[in-house]
Amino acid sequence: MVEMLGRAVGWASGVVWGPWTVALLLGSGLYLTLRFRFVQLLRLPEALRALGGKGSGGGGGGVLTPFQAFMTGLAASVGTGNIAGVATAIVTGGPGAVFWLWVYGFFAAAIKFAEAVLGMRYRQVDGARFSAGPMHYLRDGLKAPRLALAYGLIAGVAALVTTPFTQPNSIAVVFSSQFQVPAWVSGVVLAVLTWVVVIGGAGSIGRAAEKLAPLMVGLYLVGGLIVVLRHAEALPGVLALIVREAFSLHSAAGGAAGVGMMVALRYGLARGIYANEAGYGTAAVAYGSARSERPLEQGLNAVIEVFIVTFITCTLSALTVLVSGVWQSGAKSTALVAAAFDTSLPGGGYVVALSALLFGYTTLIGWAYYGEQFLEYVLGGWVVKPYRWLYCALVVLGATTSVDLVWAWGDLMNGLQVFPNLVGLLGLAGVAAQVLRPEAEKAS
Repeated sequence: MVEMLGRAVGWASGVVWGPWTVALLLGSGLYLTLRFRFVQLLRLPEALRALGGKGSGGGGGGVLTPFQAFMTGLAASVGTGNIAGVATAIVTGGPGAVFWLWVYGFFAAAIKFAEAVLGMRYRQVDGARFSAGPMHYLRDGLKAPRLALAYGLIAGVAALVTTPFTQPNSIAVVFSSQFQVPAWVSGVVLAVLTWVVVIGGAGSIGRAAEKLAPLMVGLYLVGGLIVVLRHAEALPGVLALIVREAFSLHSAAGGAAGVGMMVALRYGLARGIYANEAGYGTAAVAYGSARSERPLEQGLNAVIEVFIVTFITCTLSALTVLVSGVWQSGAKSTALVAAAFDTSLPGGGYVVALSALLFGYTTLIGWAYYGEQFLEYVLGGWVVKPYRWLYCALVVLGATTSVDLVWAWGDLMNGLQVFPNLVGLLGLAGVAAQVLRPEAEKAS
């Protein structure tokens, strides 16, 4: 039964992530990059100087400081997808998937810029009630209330039945391989830790994110760099392999012309969007929640977030797996990256286990807030408390589910929410571009 379900979900995921989705994502990223005049490149120094907006917390109707909003977005994006997702992309799509992950990462920064800006522009503040997300720019900006409801429902269900599965599953895999901890034990512990923060709402989530996010990125950065430097002689060959396989006309096992390139494209983009979340619309929730009236600042923070996720954490995961040579070992998910770290660091697998725990945990609490916003928009305020409890309960189930089924299901559900969100971003690109005009920047 599970095998049949896995095949069905895998087939549906393949349909959703077909050539049309690849074209839509890359085309949207290219269009927005041109529309915003390469904001992710030309405004990068400015974005780095204003990173996190620590000095600007006054004004606005949000529930998080600008720095907490940035860290919440980063914490939710830097999940086990940066470890397990990248490893899965390489095993399934080959080394060429890494190239397409980079390509999408560059253009994805413009997509996330638009999400953050529009999230602030159309957020709803009504007394003590606060709401942000693509639902609002679809309804109030695009004047498409039915599309807003469709997005809210799809994204809410995706948050509820995707993140509590993918993140605990990847954590359970590495804790089982490194410490022989039963998957259900990992699930129960994670569920309790998630409940402790999630039950406190947005403020509690923001405070946890701003403390954990810098720690987890720093830890993984140091460990990954050590592995890459220990295998530095293999690095030129690996980089050449990534580029060559990205444009391979045949799959590794033969097959029809173009298959290898399309498989690399499919998994590079699917895991790329899973890692940096550009296209999901979640940035509109995180950055739209900032206590700020500076949409440009929040948009630039979103750009930095994508670069950290794609070109630091994901790249480190890919390079460690490839330069160490373990990518063809048969291991999967976080266990593959742990094997790579073990080649160069005493107890390297433990570093990956701790990183996976921090990455997955922060993503769990960040997405709990996202899903709450989505479903509250569709069903009303009564859904918040039951949602929080159910979300935490599903963590236990997710930890014990098949790895392949979990990631195929994640691809399917998250892929579905991309379509309505991109309709809004493309339709309102001109509104987002207004914050880049000189007069708008002076006013902010």
